[in-house]
Amino acid sequence: MFGAPTRTFSVNFALFLVALALFPVFVRDSYYLHVGILCMLFASFALSWHLVTGYGGLKTFGHQAFFGIGAYFSALVSIHFGISPWLLLLVAGIVAAILGLLIATPVLRIRSMPHVAIVTLSFAEIIRAVISNWRDVTRGELGLWGIRTFESFSLPLIGAVSFTSTDKVSFYYLMFLLFALVCFTVLAIMRSQYGLAIIAMRESENAADSLGVNVVKYKLFLFALSAFFVGVCGSFYAHYLLILTPSAVLHIEVIILVIAMTLVGGVGTFAGPIIGAFLLTILGEWLRGFGDYRMLIYGTMILLCVMFFPGGVAKLGSRLREFGGFSARVARR
Repeated sequence: MFGAPTRTFSVNFALFLVALALFPVFVRDSYYLHVGILCMLFASFALSWHLVTGYGGLKTFGHQAFFGIGAYFSALVSIHFGISPWLLLLVAGIVAAILGLLIATPVLRIRSMPHVAIVTLSFAEIIRAVISNWRDVTRGELGLWGIRTFESFSLPLIGAVSFTSTDKVSFYYLMFLLFALVCFTVLAIMRSQYGLAIIAMRESENAADSLGVNVVKYKLFLFALSAFFVGVCGSFYAHYLLILTPSAVLHIEVIILVIAMTLVGGVGTFAGPIIGAFLLTILGEWLRGFGDYRMLIYGTMILLCVMFFPGGVAKLGSRLREFGGFSARVARR
């Protein structure tokens, strides 16, 4: 997975991106476009979190803090200072990355992975408590509204590109570009010499250090880059939905959902978090009609998937091929 891209992977990934790009051409219904936006948003979030945990081996449970920070920072600055959301996409990511470095510096001194998980989760809960109780500024659970949306602009041969609540196409393509940026950045890193160093660090920090890998530098880099992308996702979320509550962006359920997406899709694979995010987002929307039974069915399906496909859906094809080869050998005997 971390060497040169195979022909099959390159073709499949290219076809997947083409299908996403063409989706609004054939589907104009706002609801389906909204689901597509959420799929790519959570896929970007899951892939960014997986960069730290799946590749880097850092068991962090606090990435919802960067999502919430990106969302609230971008929303509040746009409301009170009138700064363009286009600029705030980048600035919110940088703010999240700086905070990621600040929390990663002491966390990296902790060798126990369970303690790392607890510290990062506690950090996220502190951020949630502050935003929930700072009602004069954030309005808490009453909801922060009045958030500016992205300004319209014009493109040659295309014309005016506007961002309104009734037309999701522009939001869809903006999220598509952000999703593609996250994907290609992760691929570029993991297929480079830095990716080999990251995998070596995950397998054995002592062995990697003995080979000259600066473990601390790589961990800080992964944490900052991951926080940056999650912060950008949070900023997009704020200027897309135009209303924020702490429970929507900072609740522990957010990171639990991202972890579930990664486990269902396949830990340690590039496609795993993407497949899991699309599957569980679509499944969650489909189950809305089941009312109170929705979460019961949702949780049961995740549990069954993890139990019977421990490698994730991304590895299901290879397991089926192995089973087919085994069956063929048994038949020949």
